[in-house]
Amino acid sequence: MTIQEIIKALPFKVISGQSNLDKEVSGGYASDLLSNVMGQAQAGNIWVTMQGHQNVVAVALLAGLSAIVIAGGVEPDPEAVQKALTEEIVILTTTLSAYKVVGRLYQLGITGE
Repeated sequence: MTIQEIIKALPFKVISGQSNLDKEVSGGYASDLLSNVMGQAQAGNIWVTMQGHQNVVAVALLAGLSAIVIAGGVEPDPEAVQKALTEEIVILTTTLSAYKVVGRLYQLGITGE
């Protein structure tokens, strides 16, 4: 499933990475602990978090993630948005809770390891 297909199915707002919405999503990961994401998330995963600072972009880039979903109505910091635009990292936001986002991604067939 591509990021674009996920966006069509869920109430996500695209903040950055518009040119990469055709990327395939291989699975999902949910965590707010950055070191955990760096060590456990797999390349191609869509990452669900409630953090909106610029370090999430660095972690996504390092781990080769397909997209970041910032849940719970949290808006990314301007620095995070600028870094994501520069690195062409997809950031999506939603008012859905992280719990609901993960459940809905799972219903779409996005599973974790």
